[in-house]
Amino acid sequence: MAEPFDLDSALSSIQQAGSKAEILELRGRFVGKKGWITQEMKGLGALSPDDRRTRGAVLNGWREQVLNALAAREQWLEEQEEARQLRSERMDLSLPGRLPTVGLLHPLTRMRRRIEDVLMRLGFSLAYGPQVESEWYNFEALNIPSGHPAREMQDSFFVDVPGLVLRTHTSPVQIRTMQAYEGRLPIRVAAPGFTYRRDDDATHVPMFQQVEGLVVDRGISLADLTGTLTVMVRELVGQEVGTRFRPSYFPFTEPSVEMDVTCASCGGGGCRVCKGTGWVEILGSGIVHPTVLKNGGYDPDQVSGFAFGMGIERVAMRLFGLDDLRLLYQNDLRYLERFQSGGGHGL
Repeated sequence: MAEPFDLDSALSSIQQAGSKAEILELRGRFVGKKGWITQEMKGLGALSPDDRRTRGAVLNGWREQVLNALAAREQWLEEQEEARQLRSERMDLSLPGRLPTVGLLHPLTRMRRRIEDVLMRLGFSLAYGPQVESEWYNFEALNIPSGHPAREMQDSFFVDVPGLVLRTHTSPVQIRTMQAYEGRLPIRVAAPGFTYRRDDDATHVPMFQQVEGLVVDRGISLADLTGTLTVMVRELVGQEVGTRFRPSYFPFTEPSVEMDVTCASCGGGGCRVCKGTGWVEILGSGIVHPTVLKNGGYDPDQVSGFAFGMGIERVAMRLFGLDDLRLLYQNDLRYLERFQSGGGHGL
């Protein structure tokens, strides 16, 4: 009786298969769960031991040859498809290349890092605090009680929870730091971060970045303050910059001074940025008020300190020669890319 399965015919069918779908159909026909060879192998148990051994050897040989042929044809089809794709998707090397866009840090981020680097080289460590602050830390602990005139220009952005405000400066970190130190000396910290006030003009924005500095130790004087700030500012904007200190008033320092630098826009000649004075205020500072020291847990009869607060945007204006800092917050890449080289100041 002739075999219903012809090996040569099966191998020829496999060799002529033109797609993976055909390979899948032939695999099922010959060696799948319901394939002819598989079904024949299931019937081996009904044969005598000698016939089973002889028939099993034949079926296993056929199965191996079919599987090898299927694998070889499938690999050949894959290679042909890959070659076809390579031919159709070949890169045209005559086309001009496109340079990838390289991401850059925002100029204010680079400015903040530069300030932090200078302060750390001067012996300061960095400290941080919450941006949603209690009125006590933001105002009262800093000698700004309810109803104080200084609060009028800072009471800006409150939240739904009573007694909480978006911090108007990073000065609350001074109190939190002194409390964390628990009377230990010395304290030398700088507190960078975002702050919020109701301001909007060429030199003010509602959200801005500030760096507060605090030093507390025995025998700290105004000379320590002016010397430290002069070194810091010249490290930031150049040794040739002109500086001056003016008497001022801040509730949390006594005495208080403001530090000015020569206007970068006009070089000191007078313009709209410096309001015709040739100077731009860069920071406020002073000797820490005794009330603030007490609220931080220190005895003002035993220790003293100085503090300063500096707007990062103000320093950026001086360093980059800007006449309107609001442009830095408008996310215009054409404008921000002007500062990718750091303005020649190593940022």
